[in-house]
Amino acid sequence: MPTLDDTASACHGPTAPTQGMDTLPPTPTKSRLLKSFFSSKTARMASALLFLLVLSSLAAGWLSPQNPYDLAQVSFADAEQAPGAMSHDGKLFFLLGTDGAGRDLFSAILYGLRISLFIGISSALTALLIGTAIGLAAAYFGGKFDAFIMRIVDFQLSIPAILVALILLAALGQGIDKTLIALILVQWAYFARHVRASASVERRKEYIEAAMSQALPARTIMFRHILPNCAGSLIVTATLQMAHAISLEATMSFLGLGLPQTEPSLGLLIANGFDYLLSNQYWISVFPGIALMLLIGTINLLGDRLRIVVNPKTE
Repeated sequence: MPTLDDTASACHGPTAPTQGMDTLPPTPTKSRLLKSFFSSKTARMASALLFLLVLSSLAAGWLSPQNPYDLAQVSFADAEQAPGAMSHDGKLFFLLGTDGAGRDLFSAILYGLRISLFIGISSALTALLIGTAIGLAAAYFGGKFDAFIMRIVDFQLSIPAILVALILLAALGQGIDKTLIALILVQWAYFARHVRASASVERRKEYIEAAMSQALPARTIMFRHILPNCAGSLIVTATLQMAHAISLEATMSFLGLGLPQTEPSLGLLIANGFDYLLSNQYWISVFPGIALMLLIGTINLLGDRLRIVVNPKTE
């Protein structure tokens, strides 16, 4: 007489799982996350465009027909030339025209992209390190230390970021280093609050209690046990903060408190052409504005896609 096991084997094969048994979903791997990320056409297009912008900025010295920082290569005789014009000596072709100082806009945009990317990435990563360490410490130790840190974070986040950055730059002065310091001081609070919220959830889980029962050092528990479980959402925050930093730097430079005239960023290039918008010389502001829009837009699109991949419930 056939048994129940024989009947199940005949219907489902010898390796079929028992009916009613719950199975755990597979843990997402890096390859699966990458496949999910690039399954979106928007993500693929944004990645390709961002790669092109980054590559162009890194190769600005070879792609640019002129170094806009070298005053010996800039002539006021070529000021306000329309797109497609030649230089007064016939040696240079101005693909996107020139600004009011005679700088080739194509060259200035490439160098401006390099500055914007450097400032955005450097400030966001530095603020990430500082904010992550402070947020982890606040979540791990809790109590009065946590309350003190969070009140500082709440106070800073209650003030508009652009206002804080402008106050800092007014006190520090112009320059890339001063702008970096201002953006780092503005951004660390975002990372601290985000990490503290995620780490507080992990802090109450059993695996952390088990690690603490083994008398492991606090830094080991924070950085080897808690932080890896907060890394996914932290990467999304860092990506979006890079775009935010680039936007802040462009705004400050547009207002005249960011980078000096000798190191034109995209925001400063837009500001230089603002007075020419009503005189039919649109290219001086429009082309740098398009470059800035593409840079910030692609980073935001990639950040949104990362958010969906890390947490599919948000889709």
